[in-house]
Amino acid sequence: MGLFQRSSGRPATIAALDVGTSKVCCIIASLDSEQTTLLGLGHQRSAGIKSGVVVDPDAAEHAVRGALAQAERMAGVTLEHLVLAVGCGRLASQSFVARAPIEGPQVTQADMSRILAAGDAFVGRSGRSVLQTLGSDWRLDGVGGIADPSGLAGRELAVDITAITVDEGPLRNLAGAVERGHVEVGHLVAAPLASALGVSTEEERRHGVLVLDMGAGLTSAAVFIDGRLALVDSVPVGGNHVTWDLARELVAPTREAERIKVLYGTLVKAVSNANEVFAYPVSGEEDGGQHQTSKAHVCEIIGPRIDGTVDLVAERLSGHGLDWTQVRRVVLTGGASQLIGLDQAVAVRLERPTRVARPRPIGRMMPSMCSAAFATVLGLVAIGSDPRFAASVPQRSSSEASGRRRGYLDRLGRWIGESF
Repeated sequence: MGLFQRSSGRPATIAALDVGTSKVCCIIASLDSEQTTLLGLGHQRSAGIKSGVVVDPDAAEHAVRGALAQAERMAGVTLEHLVLAVGCGRLASQSFVARAPIEGPQVTQADMSRILAAGDAFVGRSGRSVLQTLGSDWRLDGVGGIADPSGLAGRELAVDITAITVDEGPLRNLAGAVERGHVEVGHLVAAPLASALGVSTEEERRHGVLVLDMGAGLTSAAVFIDGRLALVDSVPVGGNHVTWDLARELVAPTREAERIKVLYGTLVKAVSNANEVFAYPVSGEEDGGQHQTSKAHVCEIIGPRIDGTVDLVAERLSGHGLDWTQVRRVVLTGGASQLIGLDQAVAVRLERPTRVARPRPIGRMMPSMCSAAFATVLGLVAIGSDPRFAASVPQRSSSEASGRRRGYLDRLGRWIGESF
């Protein structure tokens, strides 16, 4: 099975799913040589997920089923398999060089596959699951800058490899919650990679860019240098933590704190903020008591959390050996990136030009629907429509698929036995 579902004589179809802390989104799209067309879109409030990790399988399954059913009804199809974004499991990356002698007079696809497989085996010794292995800058007998060495003569082949790894337990729990809806997870893609490809430009990736996807419970980072993925990491802090800070400091219900964040949340320190006063209900007061605060106070509460999150991400990336002189720009996306003034605050903190990005809409998709919250799932579609990236998305092994089918048949058998 490839990355797409394809019927004879028809365009390929890709189904992409993003299971986040605040929302579950599924997109079904048709891919042909000329354009990508939206067929179906499903969007549900998430449940059973905390900081990208499944904590309640039943609730997570229910939310996933709702998003899948909504997308299937709109597209008029029944999904058999999909591409799943993975943001859980302490995503991390490792870069190294793999090399091996060529077995014949010329480089073959078998030689290239053998080197990449050796890279997988090397990374697998860490005890973590290898999510993706991306090879770039092939070198033949020490000569680099080769995009595709197949058919060239030489003696030793080498390649720069960036491997993305993940803890196996959270990954299995996430895939299990999806597959309990009787759809097969055919491919797994790191969520930071998908988001970055969905909102950054090829020129930005070539010059050096850090893409921060700030979700509700997780902030993920992807760094591209010289056009290739250099680093991936994430921290379990996101927009929900801003909401909880507001709820605690203002002694307000969480739902009200979220409303205050959306309506009055800002990182721009303006004199007029002190004059913009509003009332809100207080937690625990049955008589409907109201308190008052100002937009300036909200800014004072939000600022430290955002600064701390950005500093934490920067510290993690520096710990992985990132050379910040190679990062020329920062791109922000994700639902929490919509805070007013966030780009200015990050620019000051990281001392880099910063912009807030929205993913590019695909055919038949209203621009108003194409919010930053959809960056990951639209990035999955972008990967599927670009052969250069689709080649880096491995299919899950046949043994895994067989185990999943067996698990479904076992569950079906138990259900029949218990019901009749």
